[in-house]
Amino acid sequence: MTDDQRFLRVAGSGLADATGAPVRLRGVGLGGWMNMENFITGYPATETLMRRAVRGVLGEDRYHRFFDRLLTAFFGDDDAAYLASLGLNCVRLPLNYRHFEDDRAPFKILEAGFEQLDRVIDTCARHGVYSVLDLHAAPGAQNHHWHSDNPSHIPAFWEHAHFQDRVVNLWQVIADRYAGHPWIAGHNLLNEPADPTGEIIGPFYARLVDAVREADPRHTLFLDGNTYSTRFDMFGEPWENTIYTCHDYALAGFVYGGPYPGRTEGVWVDRGQLEEKFLERTAYQRRTGTPIWVGEFGPVYTGDPERDAQRYRILRDQLDIYDAHDAGWSLWTYKDVGLQGLVHTAADSPYTRRFGAFQDKKARLGADHWGSTDDGVRHLTEPVHAFMAEEYPDFDPYPFGRRKFTDDLLRHILFAQPLTVEYAELFRGLDDGELDALADSFSFSSCTRREPLADLLTERCRPGGAR
Repeated sequence: MTDDQRFLRVAGSGLADATGAPVRLRGVGLGGWMNMENFITGYPATETLMRRAVRGVLGEDRYHRFFDRLLTAFFGDDDAAYLASLGLNCVRLPLNYRHFEDDRAPFKILEAGFEQLDRVIDTCARHGVYSVLDLHAAPGAQNHHWHSDNPSHIPAFWEHAHFQDRVVNLWQVIADRYAGHPWIAGHNLLNEPADPTGEIIGPFYARLVDAVREADPRHTLFLDGNTYSTRFDMFGEPWENTIYTCHDYALAGFVYGGPYPGRTEGVWVDRGQLEEKFLERTAYQRRTGTPIWVGEFGPVYTGDPERDAQRYRILRDQLDIYDAHDAGWSLWTYKDVGLQGLVHTAADSPYTRRFGAFQDKKARLGADHWGSTDDGVRHLTEPVHAFMAEEYPDFDPYPFGRRKFTDDLLRHILFAQPLTVEYAELFRGLDDGELDALADSFSFSSCTRREPLADLLTERCRPGGAR
């Protein structure tokens, strides 16, 4: 097959290459790489706040030494080969805009970020793995949480045209740069948008789609729905060669979830409930006959064999549902410090030895929205929740209500942000070799594989199944 024939395009309710052969994208998200997240690599709060604190300890040169090496170690040829060996055929690449543009010089594009992105796209291509480019953190933050590098709880992206203009410009640059690259499956224009009014996202998407199509009319577009890619009511007739991607996290698979089957937060969760939520989140795609692609899903693992067996059952049931609907998918996430990753840092790695106790403290304080519960701080948080319920009974803020709003402010901002100083201090006094060893802890050869998860994915992607 020639490179030109490898370009993918929407064909009815699926994808096909230029020869007409159907291609079903099944892969992983590379969270923690060019968009870092606190639960993935073990730091507190947001990427920018953490980097600022570490820069203050290491100084400019040694700061760049560590983070440049971390980017290179986090994904390389061994990683791509491993994913291909499992039968996976795509990697979703989450990107933080700060690799490509500086807030102090908006609209001025930085080449350094593209050097890393080029490297991984080409590495995946050598192993027959497609890339999906995903803008995960936009200027001003397109949603309320840490994964858009948001230090507050306000998605200012939707309030300021300046931020939207910068995203349009950045995507035109990205689209133009990769317009001829056959191993890019497409462009995921904005991860998990959360427009509180629901009035801006539709017109903005229309503008962005036109701008990207002008620079690159060939590649498929992947569009996330509003409210963290669960609602698609802003879309009318589907755009040509466009996939509308849902995210499909199971309530029972959250860090606080379970048992499965069983009740989580007052909701009975079993296979029937999983399918009901999937059908709800894909109603637009099924009505319009467009492809279904689950851009993110996947449970959190606990280390408890019985609970983790239930998490694998959740995952198996979800994959059964996706197979029944010929849905593609991208599991979250590929590599981390042990919460969800297909591979993760080893218990005896230099990084775990250096930061393990700190991560235990983060868990005790419930400082990660995704990776911890409030068990250790409930004596502090419950009186505030009770106060909020009594004084503001009708307060139901978008997107997830009063309790999660209060948790965001208390645990994930007030408790988490001071921890950036403590995390950064753990870098103090390290020599260059020790810094390199910390970064290299995330290399494939140094990591541990989550074998039951790998076996499950291989089973679903073995030759003879849907491509």
